[in-house]
Amino acid sequence: MNAFLIIFGFIAIFILFSSFFTVKQQTAVIIERFGKFLSIRQSGLQLKIPLIDRIAGRVNLKIQQLDVIIETKTKDNVFVKLKVSVQFMVVKETVYDAFYKLEYPHDQITSYVFDVVRAEVPKLKLDDVFERKDDIAIAVKRELNEAMTTYGYTIINTLVTDIDPDIQVKNAMNRINAADREKTVAEFEAEASRIRIVAKAQAEAESKKLQGQGIADQRREIARGLVESVDVLNKVGINSQEASALIVVTQHYDTLQAIGADTNSNLILLPNSPQAGSDMLNNMIASFSASNQVGEVMKSRNKKKKDTPVIQEIISEEETATEDEE
Repeated sequence: MNAFLIIFGFIAIFILFSSFFTVKQQTAVIIERFGKFLSIRQSGLQLKIPLIDRIAGRVNLKIQQLDVIIETKTKDNVFVKLKVSVQFMVVKETVYDAFYKLEYPHDQITSYVFDVVRAEVPKLKLDDVFERKDDIAIAVKRELNEAMTTYGYTIINTLVTDIDPDIQVKNAMNRINAADREKTVAEFEAEASRIRIVAKAQAEAESKKLQGQGIADQRREIARGLVESVDVLNKVGINSQEASALIVVTQHYDTLQAIGADTNSNLILLPNSPQAGSDMLNNMIASFSASNQVGEVMKSRNKKKKDTPVIQEIISEEETATEDEE
């Protein structure tokens, strides 16, 4: 009797505990009675009839993510791998459809992603695939929403998270990019070189200009000094020719002194005598006189050439008048 009571007590405790169950948050439980759908239980402590009702399954109501990797070909015959991430969830009001209408949702979603991607990517070139990956993701989301809504699923978002061309294609693209970068570097280096050359030429031109101005100022001051020296010598009774000879001789000896001050100089002046300065001055004066004479002769000839047509015109007019009188 006591053994019977003990067994009955154990059975009663088991039935009592099996009558209660808990459902986690963001989860729905499907209850069946004798294999037939009975109800959907939400989160919390729930009650069922032992041995009659059973838990057929649990449906996750959280947002889930499925990563699908597809290999396909672009319009320019480049094979590329795309990684598409699909974020989806079961709608709370359509748990029945999600549980009873679709057995393998991941396989179904993967099939639709393959179908859409392999229909869209072959229309695009490789560069366009990178630029229009959002358009591909939108097309996948639109197709999945139309297909999965019937089964109680909603597509939250689709993302093309990775585009991986063949390794040879990537290397070629990297070489193209590197060549383009090198071209840009060469253009900038050429422009910098041109700027340096122009700046150097401008600096040299400015230097030559300043040197010319300095030489002109130097010669102007030398000429002014010579004029003042001649005026001073004229005041003490020395005529201009004698003063010029004295200045030339003085400059001659100044030059010799400057050359002699350099111990490393190997210059030899020929002839080197006191009369050299005077001879140089006489030669200069003779040259100036000859050039003045030549200039006067050229002026007189030009004047005669200008007067000759006028004289001929006057003579022709007188002859014409004489013929008229006759």
